[in-house]
Amino acid sequence: MNILVINSGSSSLKYQLYNMTDESVLAKGLVERIGMDSSILNHKPTGKAEVTEVSEILEHNTAIRKVLACLTDKEHGVIESINKIDAVGHRVVHGGEFFKASALVDADAKTKIRQLFDLAPLHNPAAMMGITASEVNMPGVPQVVVFDTAFHQTMPEKAYMYAIPRVLYNKYKVRRYGAHGTSHDFVSKAAAEYLERPLEDLKIITCHIGNGGSVTAVQGGVSVDTSMGMTPLEGLMMGTRSGDLDPAIVPYVMNKEELSVGEVNSMLNKHSGLLAISGVSSDMRDIIDGMEKGEPNSTLAFEMYEYRLRKYIGSYTAAMNGVDAIVFTAGVGENASLLREKLLNNLTFLGIELDAEANKVRSGDPRRISTANSKVQVLVVPTNEELVIARDTHRIVQGING
Repeated sequence: MNILVINSGSSSLKYQLYNMTDESVLAKGLVERIGMDSSILNHKPTGKAEVTEVSEILEHNTAIRKVLACLTDKEHGVIESINKIDAVGHRVVHGGEFFKASALVDADAKTKIRQLFDLAPLHNPAAMMGITASEVNMPGVPQVVVFDTAFHQTMPEKAYMYAIPRVLYNKYKVRRYGAHGTSHDFVSKAAAEYLERPLEDLKIITCHIGNGGSVTAVQGGVSVDTSMGMTPLEGLMMGTRSGDLDPAIVPYVMNKEELSVGEVNSMLNKHSGLLAISGVSSDMRDIIDGMEKGEPNSTLAFEMYEYRLRKYIGSYTAAMNGVDAIVFTAGVGENASLLREKLLNNLTFLGIELDAEANKVRSGDPRRISTANSKVQVLVVPTNEELVIARDTHRIVQGING
């Protein structure tokens, strides 16, 4: 079975085509600048030359059509025809309380995704554009939606409720939903497999840290708490997001600076975090480079980032009454060895012993960076959210086909 995985943004579309016989990637690519006359399609077929095309792509229908043309092209294609695509899996950020697992796309699913637009105004409408465009270009091909929030639907009420009037939950479903669920799910399972221990017996803290970041407490294979909230703004300090802050700051700053709701929302999401503190960049590589050059603002940004991450790890250790393994993943988690070193050397009270040499090794495979004697095992596990989407799509489509 061949499955096309699509991650649709408002002006971009990422894709990967999987052969599920061996879970190999036949091709992957990215369409950027959708809605402009200079859109870029970068197509990477496995074992063949990479292709880049610049053209006018004004909406997602055209983007999907061009992707399908690349996949079936005689020279740089990987399948004979569109008919060789058996199913399409879509990443959807917010499933609210409607979706506790991945689901087949039908009229009811589409209605519910639209009802969640207010909870993810930048993401869910874009995902719906990808779904609609796929239906137009691949009529009759089953589609599946896989949600970032679904993995966290196992959180108990005490973890997901906010201490605000309950009417706001009853009317508007204001609660913690979390994000990066496919990644936390994937790396927690991969960690258990690496450690050769039953997932059901483990307490794992997974740290998905990239430009956005979240930490999840995974107990017995299920999410029991996570750092992101109703939106991806809550939790860790991130590249451009503030993370946790006193809610009273919002009306105070709005009043002092005469800001609109939209302006303060933009400030907290796009102009805060590492970028705001360093004054240089939202990229951890630039922050570390500045710190090593003695730039005080970069140093402060790094120290704040590490400190807040460390506090979440400590709090989730308390929430689960212990921890067996800590897992780092995503761009910063997988590559920033200095951050891991500083962080883990500040968590020695947990009995963590860092293997300094193993920590410096770069690899695309899961690896241990703690010593054999460490009471808490620490792993770096490359995430693969697209594979999770492909697997869920495969499972659901096989189920409807009997």
